[in-house]
Amino acid sequence: MQSYTILINLQFINAKANGLFYNLAYIRFSLFDQNMNIEDIRAYCLSKKGVSEDFPFDEVTLVFRVMQKIFLFMPLDAELPTISAKCDPERAIQLREEYPAIRGGYHLNKKHWNSIDLDGTVNDDLVLELIDHSYELIVKSLTKKLQKELEEL
Repeated sequence: MQSYTILINLQFINAKANGLFYNLAYIRFSLFDQNMNIEDIRAYCLSKKGVSEDFPFDEVTLVFRVMQKIFLFMPLDAELPTISAKCDPERAIQLREEYPAIRGGYHLNKKHWNSIDLDGTVNDDLVLELIDHSYELIVKSLTKKLQKELEEL
């Protein structure tokens, strides 16, 4: 079954014409095809080498780890499916400027983490690329010993 997301953008504008002030409101409705879902993200993460999942904080925040270090958060109780992934700081800023569905990580260090709404506005290829990027950043931060253990899995 195909699912869709409706995005409503409400914008207020103050305008001046012929010496008079006008308050204008624009409403834009957009329908997005929502392809990636929580189950797809979970299966993709678990297919990566050395990945485990758990609920360390509560019963609704699913966490994915590589060699016991977190690379992805996924709140299961969010109204809109969302993930939080680690990101290079410069790239994080660029992504937030380009995509309204990408913002600083919720309850995380916003310099290094992005939250990404899976509302269909960020294409699936980019979502998977951002998951890979987060995974790779964590792998690079592992000790040489753990990196070797991961390679040998």
